[in-house]
Amino acid sequence: MTLQELDTYFRSFLKIENFSADPSLNGIQIENSDPCTKEIKKVAFAVDACQATFERAVQLHADVLFVHHGIFWGQCETVTGTHYRRLKTVLDNDVALYACHIPLDANELVGNNYGLARRLGLQNIQAFGVWHGMTLGAAGEFEEPITIDKLERMLFPQGEKALHILPFGKKEIKTVAIISGGAGGDMDQAVAAGYDAYITGEIGHEEYHKALESKINLIAGGHYQTETVGVSLVMEKLAQDTGLETVFIHVPTGL
Repeated sequence: MTLQELDTYFRSFLKIENFSADPSLNGIQIENSDPCTKEIKKVAFAVDACQATFERAVQLHADVLFVHHGIFWGQCETVTGTHYRRLKTVLDNDVALYACHIPLDANELVGNNYGLARRLGLQNIQAFGVWHGMTLGAAGEFEEPITIDKLERMLFPQGEKALHILPFGKKEIKTVAIISGGAGGDMDQAVAAGYDAYITGEIGHEEYHKALESKINLIAGGHYQTETVGVSLVMEKLAQDTGLETVFIHVPTGL
């Protein structure tokens, strides 16, 4: 499989073309030396395009690095400082960079939000939350109500801890809305729709009082922790569909 063929494969289910309002330059952000003929043997996956993941991808002899947060965000940027060093690392070692931001948040098959909803065992999962005209979250309900403490345990079955838990709503939680990453400001949409709890990655100071006054339960699970889901699901799908060697590069931020 070449880089161009890999791009076609990813686009077949990530539906990047449906998210033109996303400024993240989704898709191939950095080509390799021969995208049409060079064989791809190993693909690394990570949340962030940063120096640590680039260096680890090189050490692991990856041909492609697939990330959620790419290196380009739709605006001109000088090739200096950290930006220069990052680009030099991948270009010198012929590692291609592939990024998928909002399409990976929203995807029903391998997305962050639908993936978290399935992890929780939610039923009647449906799209939730609009950002710049694009629906990117997911919501659903439990068969039986649970507490917010149990909700955190189900969200992080490996024992990770949420950054913040604001238990300001019902003691028994039945309905949950989810938008991963930095979507604290979208809590208003969950409140308006009447959900018992809202899960996101990170929140700002002002969200505390909004949640308290709106009487909603809120879990800020961590921007990084809520967005390992999508890249991991894409990695699993690629390995299963193609037999390519894959590896996940874990560089947690604690944020």
